[in-house]
Amino acid sequence: MVASPLSAIANAPASRGEDFSALSAELKHTALLVNAMLEKLLPTPQGLQSRVHEAMRYAILSGGKRLRPFLLLQSAGLFQVKTESALRVAAAIEALHTYSLVHDDLPCMDNDDLRRGRPTTHRAYDEATAVLAGDALLTAAFEILAAPETHDSAEVRCRLVRELARAAGSNGMIGGQMIDMQASVSAFGPEEVVLLQGLKTGALFEFCCVGGAILGQARAEDENRLRIYARNFGLVFQITDDLLDLFGTAEKTGKDVHKDKSQGKATLVSLMGAEAARKRAEDLAHAAAESIAPYGEAATALRMLPLFLLNRET
Repeated sequence: MVASPLSAIANAPASRGEDFSALSAELKHTALLVNAMLEKLLPTPQGLQSRVHEAMRYAILSGGKRLRPFLLLQSAGLFQVKTESALRVAAAIEALHTYSLVHDDLPCMDNDDLRRGRPTTHRAYDEATAVLAGDALLTAAFEILAAPETHDSAEVRCRLVRELARAAGSNGMIGGQMIDMQASVSAFGPEEVVLLQGLKTGALFEFCCVGGAILGQARAEDENRLRIYARNFGLVFQITDDLLDLFGTAEKTGKDVHKDKSQGKATLVSLMGAEAARKRAEDLAHAAAESIAPYGEAATALRMLPLFLLNRET
């Protein structure tokens, strides 16, 4: 894998006062690598269909933390996966994730006007083009995974396709979105909210973490360990995201805020209160970090990332 800026702090203790500057540098470095791979894999606008190519590029190359690709690349690094292979899977994940954002932003879903600090795809183009761009990004993700360049083993490629389809489907991300659409008219309690978040957001995080183990043809116990990490990480991410929606600003987050409260949607923050929810996120962050302790220094970034999320502003 590509050399990491994290090497200088590999032995640093996981604490609330930890210096995350090296992790921030690694996240930015990863974003550059993933963007370069996306530029390579995305279709160049051409022909009568060029408008959909342009919309695809607008949606996916508009910034973003590339958090999901980061998880994939870090998990792949635990098993000495070739950089090219890992970057291709990371690009596929970002393509699928971006499709979900484009569709979630549509008027028939969340009806958002702002994404990553600029107009959503349907605002920049039109609704029909946004739908088609999302569809094209979704199918591109599976085209990338299925290509021989992604891995020498057809069995590995098939497993990646199957696992990503499962994570993104009706019992994964799409199922979570369906529940979310009912949230404003349903009296959801903590169990329902955790289920919603585990499907809508957590399932793709789980694929990102397990995907590295699949690429590395690792043991079942490694996959299970990374699933536990991903589930804890996913809840940390969602709680901090809900806190940002409640207390953040559009200028800092790059998207519309205060949506959950205005739509009457239950979140763990609204059900538990902000302080209790933050404490829950801290406990989950430490649990996630502890779950990957057996990997030692190789898992430094994965160990630090959930702790880093506790103080994020975007």
